[in-house]
Amino acid sequence: MPLLLHLRNEKSMRVLIALLLVIGISLSTALHATDWPQWQGPNRDAESTESGLLQEWPEGGPALAWRVDNLGGGDSAPSIVDGCLYGMSNRDGQEIVWALSEADGKELWTSSIGPAVEQRMPQSKEGPGGTPTVDGDHLYVVGMGGTIACLERDGGKVVWKRSMTEDFGGIVPPWSYRESPLVDGEKVLCTPGATDAMVVALNKQSGETIWTTKMPAEEPKPEQPAEEEGGRRRGRGGFGRGPSSGAAYSSPIAIEVDGERQYVQFVAKSVLGVSADDGKLLWEYAKPANSNRINCSTPLYKDGLVFAASAYGNGGGAVKLSKNDDGTFTADEVYFTNKMQNHHGGMIVVDGCLYGANGGNGGGFMACLDFQTGDVHWRERDAPKGSLAYADGRLYLRTENGKVMLIEPSSEELLIRGEFEQPDRADAPAWAHPVIANGKLYIRDQGLLLCYDIKASGA
Repeated sequence: MPLLLHLRNEKSMRVLIALLLVIGISLSTALHATDWPQWQGPNRDAESTESGLLQEWPEGGPALAWRVDNLGGGDSAPSIVDGCLYGMSNRDGQEIVWALSEADGKELWTSSIGPAVEQRMPQSKEGPGGTPTVDGDHLYVVGMGGTIACLERDGGKVVWKRSMTEDFGGIVPPWSYRESPLVDGEKVLCTPGATDAMVVALNKQSGETIWTTKMPAEEPKPEQPAEEEGGRRRGRGGFGRGPSSGAAYSSPIAIEVDGERQYVQFVAKSVLGVSADDGKLLWEYAKPANSNRINCSTPLYKDGLVFAASAYGNGGGAVKLSKNDDGTFTADEVYFTNKMQNHHGGMIVVDGCLYGANGGNGGGFMACLDFQTGDVHWRERDAPKGSLAYADGRLYLRTENGKVMLIEPSSEELLIRGEFEQPDRADAPAWAHPVIANGKLYIRDQGLLLCYDIKASGA
């Protein structure tokens, strides 16, 4: 009996140790579960897994934890991983990537990926708009002129660089490249928008090309050659004569449908899906693309539907994908609505409701639609046009004029649970999206970065 008891205890101890190891790993993972490692957060849907946050804000808004000035120009929202913030700016004639301490905003390093790119269009010309994508010990960025680069997280050393214009024949869109690269497994995705390289997959370790996707429809021959600026071919989009870029200003997402992993991107003329294995075009849906080719918001995939939208008098559409015998997909339209003309503030689906700003250059306001049907639940001018994030049962609206609002999702009405005016507003519209990570809310306004404490007391 004593021997049997000893064996049982020994077995119990092994089970206990294994259980403690699992708990330890889970706790270790949980410590960083609320990081924001890329554009629109962990799943590229602008949703945080954070909990224990303030459900209402006091008058004047949450407490300011710290601020950083003189970051340089740009609308790049930060990514946040393991105690560090990463973002992009134009500073001192260079296009830079920067790293800051999450604790106090202290600058840890800066690294240039090349000279700052001049943009002719007046809007958002101050600097880059892409968010760095953090993966392991590296991060990946896309610059305004089409440079895609891999940098070391520790110190910012550039590991490799490629050019979407020089290497793939891409044409810089009128408002420059604004993409946040997608890292999926060993691949990093970017969108040159070229005839033979609409979308490109690169090896994330070396930068070598894995595959390219051809442009779905042949572009008409230009009446005059593209202008040359600094070695980069610059297109005119839907403005004036000259060749147009096939790229727009969106960022891709990865989805799984019927056992097929694919990448969904919103390009100049359509939303499309390509195979993760070889880049083969699987499907295309043109309606969400406006005639100006200014498609900015990231597509979303939720509850079996792909949805994308644009402004300039257009709207948004939802499609359901079904696999064909030849491996391609059919994108069957479920609905199209002009009540969600989302410019570039993004959209979020919560409890079957689609939230986003409806409106373009002339302004606009928040709308709430039934995601499965497109029917309008409400539209409310008290929530002006802006960009969105979601965490712990609340929407965070960062309006273009600088006001920041906390909204409780509801299909019945607009429920505002707090608001404040961002201090020291820049002259440019507030276009950087809000970021939520580890109990903090981050608001960027060109060279200014504000960090607010939104953790609930005792949480």
